Amino acid sequence: TGITATPSMKIVSLLPSATELVYALGLGEDLSGVTFECDHPAEARTKPVVSDTALPTDRPLDAVEIDAEVRERMDARQPLYVLDKELMSQIDPDLILTQDLCRVCAVPTGQVQDALDEIGCRSEVISMDPHSLEEILDSFLEVGRATGTETVAKELVDDLQGRIEAVRRQATRLPTIRTLCLEWLQPPFAGGHWIPEMVAIAAGQNLLTEPKERSRQVTWRQISDAGPEVLVHMPCGYYLPDAEEEAVGIYRVPEFRETTAYASGAVFATDASSYFSRPGPRIVDGLEILAWAIHPDEYPEPPARRVSRVAGP
Repeated sequence: TGITATPSMKIVSLLPSATELVYALGLGEDLSGVTFECDHPAEARTKPVVSDTALPTDRPLDAVEIDAEVRERMDARQPLYVLDKELMSQIDPDLILTQDLCRVCAVPTGQVQDALDEIGCRSEVISMDPHSLEEILDSFLEVGRATGTETVAKELVDDLQGRIEAVRRQATRLPTIRTLCLEWLQPPFAGGHWIPEMVAIAAGQNLLTEPKERSRQVTWRQISDAGPEVLVHMPCGYYLPDAEEEAVGIYRVPEFRETTAYASGAVFATDASSYFSRPGPRIVDGLEILAWAIHPDEYPEPPARRVSRVAGP
């Protein structure tokens, strides 16, 4: 049955993608708490922060340091996020949106439930754990049902499905291009979950991962042997400037020099945080970005600051 949305409904989002969805459903006024990473739309930055990072913040960490910190904490079963239980208790939310998909991305449901039990809070918790585009859109409908905004959610989903189909229709007459989506550089990870499906919809042959599987660590030898014609750098949690800066280093990897992508300079950097890492409404912008990177002559060039071709040496 879900909750009937009222002006006094209090929603806490522990996921940037869920925060984006809450605004897309017209529920911004009801959003009572967010994470330190919730930055879209800009108004989200004005909301109380109930979840912060447990990683060091005294200086910027590079990809190697982030990977080491995350592995160390996960091996020790330590949380990557700190939940402000006192603030959660004050808010006393009706609905909490979180996930179990990726411990690196947000506070897991179990941890949230433990915190709620500790503070005696009886919120409804929805865990958003999509592995495919269809499951992402289904999660929008689920939140719509729980918040009394099912009609708005259905309109949003219909619009996004129409855009997905437009990319798919165009792809049917195009050759398949061998495409590698790199989700992390040091060490290299090939993008999983919904990324392989997005590549396939845009007439690409996704390399080294299967649809709905987790992203996985690979070697540069595996990348070279897979023979990518296009490499799209989408480092999880990075915006375009940092992704561009890091992508330049890909050209210096000896094994990568054996690939068609190196020879043709088909290396792209993306605003991964906005359009690929988060399973929110802008994931379809990500599909359109990917389609252009794979077939730049066949799809419209995306708006500025979403993707760029990275010049080789």
